[in-house]
Amino acid sequence: MPRSVNAVASRARRKRILKAAKGFYGKRKNVYTVAKNVVEKGQTYSYVGRKLKKREYRQLWIARINAAVREEGLTYSQFINKLAVKGIELNRKVLADLAMNNPESFKSLVVSVK
Repeated sequence: MPRSVNAVASRARRKRILKAAKGFYGKRKNVYTVAKNVVEKGQTYSYVGRKLKKREYRQLWIARINAAVREEGLTYSQFINKLAVKGIELNRKVLADLAMNNPESFKSLVVSVK
């Protein structure tokens, strides 16, 4: 009895990897064994990158808020504490956006917190 290999599934698997490797340089795009490793590594980086992106944006927002608040004579930690005491629940993303795009309304917020 001849050996049965599921060629359809094997081809589909290889095709999926090579499709994901489209646009890569050199053998990375058309040699299956090389492409498989590179695609797997790329997926790992993309997973980690999604976590890092959140961290980096929060850092950016804090830096922007801190810069805007220091012009008003407060530090970031003092400002956040006073917001919490007053019961104002604005997240850092919104505060940073206010500081960048609406400095006058951010200034009035700082004055209301002081």
